[in-house]
Amino acid sequence: MSMLVLLLIALVALLHAYFLVLEMFLWTRPLGMKVFRLTREKAESTKVLAANQGLYNGFLAAGLVWSIIGERRDVATFFLACVVVAGVYGAATVNKRIFVVQAVPALLALAALWFVG
Repeated sequence: MSMLVLLLIALVALLHAYFLVLEMFLWTRPLGMKVFRLTREKAESTKVLAANQGLYNGFLAAGLVWSIIGERRDVATFFLACVVVAGVYGAATVNKRIFVVQAVPALLALAALWFVG
């Protein structure tokens, strides 16, 4: 894989590692509540669900790191496609900005993976 592809995949992995931290550890803190536009009450009542989401984001990040370390195009394709699907679903059901933050970087990485190599 080219350096550009590896960097784009790494960017998506870092984003998902950041989402893990936000959702698992900062959900009820000022930064987490600001990022997700939550009230204290909403953050407290949803923190277990958010931690579960964070764990899944960690799995996505781990899969993307695996694809980088092994330079596995098939693994990268699978995990980037999972990110795109999650971003599309999140945009459709929660907030349209999720598409921009989550799906667009993964789509760019997928395009680079398949067209740049």
